Amino acid sequence: MAVTWIDDGKLNFKDQRVFVRVDFNVPLEDDGNGGVVVSDDERVRASLPTLQLLLDKGARLILASHLGRPKGHDPKQSLLPVAGCLQSHLKRDVIFADDCVGDGVKKLAHDLKAGQVLLLENLRYHSGEEKNDEGFARQLAALCDVYVNDAFGAAHRAHASTAGMAAFVDKKAGGLLLKKEAETLYGLLRQPKKPFVAIIGGAKVSDKIGVVTKLLGKVDKILIGGAMAYTFLASKGVATGKSRTEPDKLNVARTVLEGAAQRGVQILLPVDHVAATEFAEGAAAIDTATLADDQMGLDVGAATRKLYAEAIVGAGTVLWNGPMGVFEWASFAKGTMAVAEAVASSGAFTVVGGGDSVAALNQSGLAAKISHVSTGGGASLELLEGRKLPGLLALGYEF
Repeated sequence: MAVTWIDDGKLNFKDQRVFVRVDFNVPLEDDGNGGVVVSDDERVRASLPTLQLLLDKGARLILASHLGRPKGHDPKQSLLPVAGCLQSHLKRDVIFADDCVGDGVKKLAHDLKAGQVLLLENLRYHSGEEKNDEGFARQLAALCDVYVNDAFGAAHRAHASTAGMAAFVDKKAGGLLLKKEAETLYGLLRQPKKPFVAIIGGAKVSDKIGVVTKLLGKVDKILIGGAMAYTFLASKGVATGKSRTEPDKLNVARTVLEGAAQRGVQILLPVDHVAATEFAEGAAAIDTATLADDQMGLDVGAATRKLYAEAIVGAGTVLWNGPMGVFEWASFAKGTMAVAEAVASSGAFTVVGGGDSVAALNQSGLAAKISHVSTGGGASLELLEGRKLPGLLALGYEF
């Protein structure tokens, strides 16, 4: 069974109660007046095309999401502030339910009229959500006529709202965001335009080893930065000073380097560094080709920035996941910003994924020049590792 998408004309949404699993797991902050507001509404905005299409087709919308990791009902992790944010974007009232199951919620869902929007309270207030409890899944399914999953950021979780409840709703479909993410990211694994350059950064080899291993059979070059680069350098016998390394992953790094050599894949590692003697924002930045015993690498150096920028020139496809250094600190942000510049100006089909990479991209002001910015951190990593995501499996996606 192939997945149905909401824009392929197979389902009628007019006057139907449509349950949309969205990803409204957004950061909140105090508004200075005793209230709480959404501090970054990127994920809310990403859901708007799906919500607007369904509203235009006369649907009665029931929206559900998780927020954070609450232990039971925690007012600090309520979706109420998100309702206000969504209301301003949709330019229509959003009804807010103080729970996501129960008789009161069933009545609110039943009484909805075409064009109305109901946002349920945090799904994770109930343990049945993360446990994918059948009873909880059935309660959610009972609220609707049609199930739509548009929460790519949670598609790698086999939870009640992302996977379990789909079995109890006859009519189900994927939203526009889920469709775009799946088709773009699986497209990288299926038929990327060559040459294919991957830029992988971040703190740990252990977090990215699955992606790097999978990409060895797909890419022409891999540029490695961030703290994980020092584990690779250490595996080659290069002095890394006090840089963060994973001693138990040295053999893994060697295996990757050997596998790349066998496949003819070029792996580029930093040839110089921006270092410091302490891990602190105000630490003096030291430009060096070799790291002394008392130094730690916190960013790639000028020669590496030039090397990596040149390696991106002429690419047909570029994937970037993970920063080159501690980009949150100005003294150690040049490497990450240089990569953002090179990717944005490459002329290639460009994909940026992972929370830190997206944050760095937004910091650079170049997001509009990227072909696809993924909304899912863990989901995009697992997909690029070649795993089958439960949220897509539940919809009948053909991998």
